[in-house]
Amino acid sequence: MKDIQKYSLKTITVSAILAIALVGCGAQESDSTSTANEAPANSSTAEAPQTETPVTEEDADATQYPITIKHAFGETTIESKPERVATIQWGNHDVALALGVVPVGFSAANYGVQDDSGLLPWTKEKLDELGVTDPNVYHDTDGLDFEAISDSAPDVILATYSGITQEDYDTLSQIAPVIPYQETAWVTTWQDQVLYNAMGMGMQAEGEKLIEDTENLIKEKSSAFADIQGKTAAFVYITPTDLSQLSVYAPGDPRGDFLMELGMTFPEGLASLVSEDSFYLQLSAENADALKDTDIIVTYGDENLLSALQADPLLGKVPAIERGSVVVIGDNTPLAAAGNPNPLSIASTIDEYLELIDASAKKVNE
Repeated sequence: MKDIQKYSLKTITVSAILAIALVGCGAQESDSTSTANEAPANSSTAEAPQTETPVTEEDADATQYPITIKHAFGETTIESKPERVATIQWGNHDVALALGVVPVGFSAANYGVQDDSGLLPWTKEKLDELGVTDPNVYHDTDGLDFEAISDSAPDVILATYSGITQEDYDTLSQIAPVIPYQETAWVTTWQDQVLYNAMGMGMQAEGEKLIEDTENLIKEKSSAFADIQGKTAAFVYITPTDLSQLSVYAPGDPRGDFLMELGMTFPEGLASLVSEDSFYLQLSAENADALKDTDIIVTYGDENLLSALQADPLLGKVPAIERGSVVVIGDNTPLAAAGNPNPLSIASTIDEYLELIDASAKKVNE
């Protein structure tokens, strides 16, 4: 399919991502080749083996083909079990890897990466575990590289957590069956990301078990932090150079949802302002009192952000900011990238994340 060229992705840029959508939603170019293989039977799919449920041979063989998956652009039919899996955009490759499948190609992470590999730490760790030293990474932050995707010859393309357009979907579908998001771009829970990507690989039973194992890990870890439980919390995007407004990630956005999974609740004062069809809320500093019943604020920034917020004549009056119950996650760090969670990132970062939130929760109780 050499006639397919590289087109710009008509979705959200990285700066807009951080303001209203998500971290790391770029589209993605290939620099190497590899094959997709399922991992050996003794490979693990989660960090917590004590809660891992084994997949039986009966489960693995349960999928009957053809299968049809409905989604935002219609439906996709897969005629037989895919042997070569490609993934695009944010975190979909981590789902495949967590299920023991090495993609024939996947998009580079465009946020939180500390070197030029395009790999976040948990991705690299899992690739190492699966014996992969030269993954085929699409360096496609300037737009989906359809030619590189085609060259990797996939049987299916996973894009459950993505921002692809109808045009992107139509072009990708000329290469292989595509599994996109269910309803709205970039609004997919990590559970649905796992479930539908797993379905696309003919591994629904394994995907359901991975969800169960990861949810058990979250419950086990978060239950050890009593001060967090029941607190109201909001994940907020703040531009340090412009404190005149801020964006709150609402339920439906993976970051906001994950806080709820850790035992916190979304503040009523904010919930009443969020429209049903939106996953974020734009607030001016003049209306920052909407945060008055928010116990904990989580945001991206640096060591100077909290003091700048506290010095602001409007934002400084927000109770959480005034008392310092603000979790500032280093911008463009792996932990910041994990704000859009998946099973691999959760297992890798949940301890650090909970400790930061717990420190802020203790300030609420002072």
